[in-house]
Amino acid sequence: MRLPGGWRAWPAVAGAALALAAAPSAAAAASADVAALQAALSARGTYAGNVDGLAGPETARAVSAFQRRAGLTVDGVAGPQTRRALGRVGRHPYGSRVMLERMVGWDVAVLQFELESHGFPCAGVDGGYGSHTTAAVSRAQAHYGLPVDGAAGLATWRALRAPPARSPLRVLRPVDAPIGDRYGPRGAGWHPGLDFPAPFGTPVHAAASGRVVAAGAVGGGYGNAVILQHELDVRTLYAHLSSVAVVPGATVAAGALIGRVGATGHATGPHLHFEVIVRGANVDPLGAL
Repeated sequence: MRLPGGWRAWPAVAGAALALAAAPSAAAAASADVAALQAALSARGTYAGNVDGLAGPETARAVSAFQRRAGLTVDGVAGPQTRRALGRVGRHPYGSRVMLERMVGWDVAVLQFELESHGFPCAGVDGGYGSHTTAAVSRAQAHYGLPVDGAAGLATWRALRAPPARSPLRVLRPVDAPIGDRYGPRGAGWHPGLDFPAPFGTPVHAAASGRVVAAGAVGGGYGNAVILQHELDVRTLYAHLSSVAVVPGATVAAGALIGRVGATGHATGPHLHFEVIVRGANVDPLGAL
């Protein structure tokens, strides 16, 4: 099937069976179709790993477990019969329809993984097009200069085929601490920054010179946080702070004290959560340090 403009609706990896028996090499790229399969298997209770798009042994075992439960031939390969047996979360190839809120399907899970891996978190890859996915699509459309309507059609799909954004600005390490959790898949969702575990009260410094656009409780589980606006349309975010040392509107120099490490918001222990955001898209901070 083709949509207007020559867009092929069914990617080759999705049109063929997804063979998952072999572990991927270290250089293997994540596949949004494998992520959709992992999300579907998670919904059916046979997969509990990260929705990371990597077709390894854990995913193959989950396919086999689902096939056994569904009375199918057990081969660890997600072919057409397995996809049909998955029900709603196994239907609708990516690109076969314009996606809107309240839709459910394989294509929605592919879209969600593409959004998250391009820096637009949508609260998890689950195949359900809810308000978080609508907001992430809108954020992506704004980033790519598209009309913002929250519906994922041809222009949005094409934009998400581009490589994820990278920071055009080099930044300083914001705290004297080792890196803990990194940017990337976490459970069914995406960790949009770097975590730096550190004792309560450890000084947190501005990663680059800029203007304070938010300081204090910011919501979204961040607790006390500081957001700085820098040149080249780059923002940095510093979350879970025990105290804040700046006020909105202030100008700060690179390396200036802006707060101290804490565990406010959704934090299980003291650490700094640090994000780099480029024109509304989260990027891997490690590439900017």
